[in-house]
Amino acid sequence: METDETTFRHKGEARKRHLMRQGKQMVTPHLRETGEYTPSHSKRKTRHISARWLSIPNQLPVVKVIGVIGAVLTIWFAATHLLAGHIFPNVWALGTSIGNMPIEEAQAKLLEIWENQVQIQLVNGDRVWTASPTELGLHLDAKATAEQARSIGMAGIPLGYTIEPVVNANAAEAQAYLMSLTTQVDIAPVNASFELRDDQLIGVPGQAGRALDIDRTLANLTKSPGDVGSRQRLELVTSSVPSEAADPTPYLEAARQLTNQPFAFTGYDPFRDESITWTTTRAVSASWLEVRRSGLNLREATFSRFIEAQNATLHAAEADRYLDPIETAKAMNQAIVDQRNAVALRIRYHPTTYTVAAGDTGYRIARKTGIPFYLIQEANPGFDLSVLSPGDSLKLPSRDVTVPLPPLNNKRIVVNLDTQNLIAYENGQQVFSWPISSGIEQAPTSPGVFQILSHEPVAYGSSYTLCGDTGCGQWQMQWFMGIYEVTPGLVNGFHGAVLLPNGAYLGGGNVGSPYTLGCIMSQNDNAQKLYEWADEGTIVEIISSEFPPQSDLARLQAGQL
Repeated sequence: METDETTFRHKGEARKRHLMRQGKQMVTPHLRETGEYTPSHSKRKTRHISARWLSIPNQLPVVKVIGVIGAVLTIWFAATHLLAGHIFPNVWALGTSIGNMPIEEAQAKLLEIWENQVQIQLVNGDRVWTASPTELGLHLDAKATAEQARSIGMAGIPLGYTIEPVVNANAAEAQAYLMSLTTQVDIAPVNASFELRDDQLIGVPGQAGRALDIDRTLANLTKSPGDVGSRQRLELVTSSVPSEAADPTPYLEAARQLTNQPFAFTGYDPFRDESITWTTTRAVSASWLEVRRSGLNLREATFSRFIEAQNATLHAAEADRYLDPIETAKAMNQAIVDQRNAVALRIRYHPTTYTVAAGDTGYRIARKTGIPFYLIQEANPGFDLSVLSPGDSLKLPSRDVTVPLPPLNNKRIVVNLDTQNLIAYENGQQVFSWPISSGIEQAPTSPGVFQILSHEPVAYGSSYTLCGDTGCGQWQMQWFMGIYEVTPGLVNGFHGAVLLPNGAYLGGGNVGSPYTLGCIMSQNDNAQKLYEWADEGTIVEIISSEFPPQSDLARLQAGQL
C-alpha cells in the first residue's frame, strides 16, 4: 500500500512535469512572436529582485524610526533658535558670521564693523581712493539687517548664506563728499604745448581730461546703497573734458620767436632799491607755453614751480620777501603777448609782527617801522596802542601798503630829516640836491619808504590853528606831489612855496629848518624842478635817526658808505 502510494505520487509528479513541458512548448512560440519572451536567466534575476523587495518590509520600522528622530531633532533645533531669538547658523553679513547670535548681539557686532572696519573703495579705472561709509553718507540699519538675517531661517545650512546689509543713503552728505573729492579725481585737460627736442622747438598736441560726474555717481550710490556697503566698492563715473586747444601748429612760429633765447627775469625790491635777475634755459621757457582759445599763453601750472623755487631763494635771504604768483603770471603773460624775452617783476613783503620794547609808543613804532600810525591801528583792531607793555606783540601790515603803485626802479628821492636835505637820483646818479624843510615837532614828517602818488600844480591845506569865529583859513602850496596818507584823505607830500591866509609865506620863504605841518618843502624853483622830473611811482625814501637807510643810495647820503 505504501509502495503503491509512492508510485502514484511519483507518477503524478511525472505527469505534472510532462504537462509543464507541453505548456512551455505551447507558450514560448507565442512569447517569441510578441517580443515578450524572457530567457531563463531573466527569470532567475526576477526571482532575485523579488526577493530583495520582499526583504524591505522587514527594514521599514528602522527607516521610520530614523526619519522620526531626524524630524524631531530638526523641529527641536528650529524651535530652540526661534524661541531664543537667535539667527540660524552659517549666516553672513559684512564679511563676518553672525550665525547663532541673538538679534541684539548681531546688531551690535554689525554696527561695530560698519563704523570701525568697513572702508569703501572708490574706483575709477586703475585709480583707487577709500572713504568711510559715514563720509559717503551711508548709514547702516543694523537692527533691520540682523532681523533680515534671522528671517532667512536655515537657508545657510550647510553651504552658508550671505545677506546684503540694510543701508540708508543721505544724498546731501554723499554729494558734499563727492564734491570735495573732485580735486583728486579730476584730470585737467592739457592744452597744446611745446617742447625743445634736439635744439628744435616742436608742438605737442593737447589731450582731453576727465571730470567726476557727481550726479551719475550719486545716482548709482543712492540706487543700491546696500550693494555698495556689501561689496565695499563704488565706481566713480567720470566724463571727458576737452582741452581748449589741441593743435599747436598755428602758434609754432610765435613760440619759436619767444624761445630763441633764454627768458630773463628781473625782480625789483623798491625798499632796498635792489634788483635780482634770474635766467632760464630755452627748454624751460618752452615748457611754460601753451595754446588756449585766446592764442599763445602762459602754462601757469608749470610756471608756478619756477616761482616757488625763486621764492625759496628769497625766503632764505629774508623771510618776509616773496614774488606774488598771480602778479608774476600776469606780467609773464603780457611779455608773451608783446613777444618779449625779458620780464620785470616786483619783490613783495609779507605782513609781520612787532614785539614791543621798553619805551615804545604807538607813534614811535610807526616811525621805527616806516608804517603810518593809522595803518598799524587798522591791523590791530581792539588793541589800545596808547597802553603798551614790553613783550606785547603787534601785527604789522605788509610794507607794500606804503608803495601802492608799480615802482620805478630808475629814479629815487632820498630825504634826510636829520640834515634837512634832499637828493634825487636817476639810474644811480645824483641829479638834484638841496635843503628842505620838514614838519615841526607837533606835526612831524613820517620816515619810511613811500612813492610819488599824485601831481597838483596848486594844492590847498588847512589846520585847526587857522580856525576862528569866521571859519578856517587855507594855505596854498605850489608844485604839490602827494607821497603818503597821514590818515585816510589827509596826504603829506612835496611842495614849494606856501602862501598863508595872511598873505605871508611859510618860513618867510626860507628852507633848512622844520617849518611845515608834515610836508617836505623846497624853495619854489627847486620844487618845480622836482615836480617836472619825478614821475608817479618814483620811490621816496625818508630816513632819520629813528628809521635807518634801507638802500645803498640812502646809506651813501647818510655817510654810511
